[in-house]
Amino acid sequence: MSVTVCVEGGGDTRTLKVECRKAFSEFFRKAGLAGRMPKIIAGGARGNTYKDFCALVHDTDRDFVILLVDSEAPVSGSSGVWEHLQRRDKWTWPAGVADENAHLMVECMEAWFLADKATLAAFFGNGFNENALPRRVEVENVPKKQLLDSIENATRSCKPKGKYSKGQHSFQLLGQVDPERVTAVSPYARRLIDTLKNKALGRE
Repeated sequence: MSVTVCVEGGGDTRTLKVECRKAFSEFFRKAGLAGRMPKIIAGGARGNTYKDFCALVHDTDRDFVILLVDSEAPVSGSSGVWEHLQRRDKWTWPAGVADENAHLMVECMEAWFLADKATLAAFFGNGFNENALPRRVEVENVPKKQLLDSIENATRSCKPKGKYSKGQHSFQLLGQVDPERVTAVSPYARRLIDTLKNKALGRE
């Protein structure tokens, strides 16, 4: 079964969209999807990504389409992904689309970096301050602002890369983090990888 992932990210430039696709492809490859890789569509802004998904999800030439966006806020344990997106973004749950068509990075992609502090430290190198990062293991419970502030504080004195910048560093980092470390502490990341593997193998 062919799979397409419409992922939030890449901004409005062709260069960043290319970097976004490459980074997610590398993450999925290392997660065990080599030889059955999904097609990655970098949707840019959040709303544009949802529009891309809606345009593709009923395309008969594609078997399975996934929407992957930041949750941007805590996700209630009692609600599904579409319920969260309906509540937060006022997005309509397309008719005939299953809950497994939508996936979240909770509360944002940078939580995956926090799950692999060793790679984060190695990437930024000299001056990295790991003590500035939250100590909790449950990365999906770290509020977005606290998460981003902590990574910026941890990298403030790093040379030559300097302080963390989403546009400059995020996709380079994504291509280097260990998916096993991410999925071990991020249930929503585990749900995404499990769905991709099941669909690639033709499992329902």
